[in-house]
Amino acid sequence: MPVARKFRGSEEVKVDGKGRMSIPARFRRIFEAGDPDWKPSDRTRLIVVYGPESWKKLEFYTVEAADRIDREIDALPRGSQQRLWLETLMNGTATEAEIDTDGRLVLPQKLRDKVGLESEAFFTSKGDFIEVWNPGNYSEASGTLQEFMAQFPADFDPRSFLSAGPAQAPQEG
Repeated sequence: MPVARKFRGSEEVKVDGKGRMSIPARFRRIFEAGDPDWKPSDRTRLIVVYGPESWKKLEFYTVEAADRIDREIDALPRGSQQRLWLETLMNGTATEAEIDTDGRLVLPQKLRDKVGLESEAFFTSKGDFIEVWNPGNYSEASGTLQEFMAQFPADFDPRSFLSAGPAQAPQEG
């Protein structure tokens, strides 16, 4: 199975009064590649996770990324709190959407109201999904990450968090 391409970059887009927003071409290509039923003459399907009431963002997933998450959820013990929580998040507070052949997505009023989208939306890539914010709310939310980052020296390389390979068992001494 080929490795899915990742979303990269951030972009601000206009939202019109009917809730239409243009999805940047570089993001559309990934949504198209992640929709197993897509053909050039078709609309591209994606999954919008709007989450709990406290969320001030939306998450846009490719169909394939949402399917991978569903398989991982299905592997959890039925009835477990973790599975119930993830099922609620990824299925109960989610909806399918489509990007039309002109590259626009129409976001329902209910979802625009939930996250405060009016005339602009800010897209920021998170690898296998895109977060969609009211630009002002994104600035506010990014402060938490800034606080976390402030505990490290200016020349700290966050890639050091990444594993260099399989974890090594501690040596007995």
